[in-house]
Amino acid sequence: MQLKKTALEQHIAVFGESGSGKTVMLSSFYGATQEPQYLQKSLFHVVADDMGQGTRLHRNYLGMRESARLPAADRFSATSYSFLVRLKDGPDSKANKARPFDALRLVWHDYPGEWFEQDVSGPEEAQRRVDTFMSLLGSDVALVLVDAQRLLDNAGQEERYLKSLLTNFRNGLLLLKNDLLKDGNPLVEFPRIWIMALSKSDLLPDLDVFKFRDLLIEKAGDDVVELRKVIAGLVETGDALSVGEDFVLLSSAEFGAEKIELTKRVGLELILPLAAMLPFERHVRWAQLKQIPGRVAESLLNGACSLAAALVGGKVKLPGAVGVLRSVVGAVLSKEVLNEAAKMTGDKLKNMNSEAMAKHNYLTATLTRFRMDLDRGEEEQVFLRSVK
Repeated sequence: MQLKKTALEQHIAVFGESGSGKTVMLSSFYGATQEPQYLQKSLFHVVADDMGQGTRLHRNYLGMRESARLPAADRFSATSYSFLVRLKDGPDSKANKARPFDALRLVWHDYPGEWFEQDVSGPEEAQRRVDTFMSLLGSDVALVLVDAQRLLDNAGQEERYLKSLLTNFRNGLLLLKNDLLKDGNPLVEFPRIWIMALSKSDLLPDLDVFKFRDLLIEKAGDDVVELRKVIAGLVETGDALSVGEDFVLLSSAEFGAEKIELTKRVGLELILPLAAMLPFERHVRWAQLKQIPGRVAESLLNGACSLAAALVGGKVKLPGAVGVLRSVVGAVLSKEVLNEAAKMTGDKLKNMNSEAMAKHNYLTATLTRFRMDLDRGEEEQVFLRSVK
């Protein structure tokens, strides 16, 4: 996570084989944020930084909604999409004036699945593959898409598909290793949270997130371990790494023969919370491990102080005998404050959200709502996060 001017940037990398539904998913995610119902209840607007990209995604969404027309697949298209999550203007308040940043920016990196499935056509495409991967190294979260349709096609022998999928990813990373590691030095900046995501989960309605996890472990657990080993070989400090320990179900819509029900989505409302809040929780936890080198901890906490200050609304109750309320906006946050903000859950989180709404502190209200969304995702068995 990086603080750039008044926007806190969060990057997410999406890896999926061709046909796994990445274009449909992104179109459904963005299109839904442009609907009147969403705009009326949300505390923010989602705006595409590139108007042309925004128009194309919205057109894809409308084509699905009005004509049940799926967007064309973009083969070998290595595209990054940038969305500004801009807070609505509330009544003037001290909280809004003092907030450490004014907006979030989500950058979605779409890595072509074909580059994991087949050889490149020549040196020019090989270099483009390396350059594309280099561009997503700043991502905090990576989604590895498991295609529910392919699971159905291999019903009873799901390991054939899962092993092939994970082997392709693993070998694809190994092919890039020498180009990524300059002078053989491991990377400090690299996606460290790799979430296993079931795309098109509407095709397997009886599969909750626990059953999805169990299926992966039963059918391809060794392959997940091997993928983690390869990724750990790319980064400095493998202790600050989570591969195949978080799981989420994703569905862009419910697809019928003549109609696509875009309101019947699964998990897409977790995209922003996953990109914004999951890295904050995990990075603070990892940075507290004594065995993590200082420069890795510094990289993990880049932007965390501003996010923590926004999350607690400028104040936090410090532990200890004094227990006073201290302002944290604009100040260097202590480890205790970061830890307090990262561990905020349950009733305390709900109370903070209610207080922020009452004071029209839309930044704190949005971030605490994101944390609550992750909790709700777990309750609904759509999301499962690592305990490590």
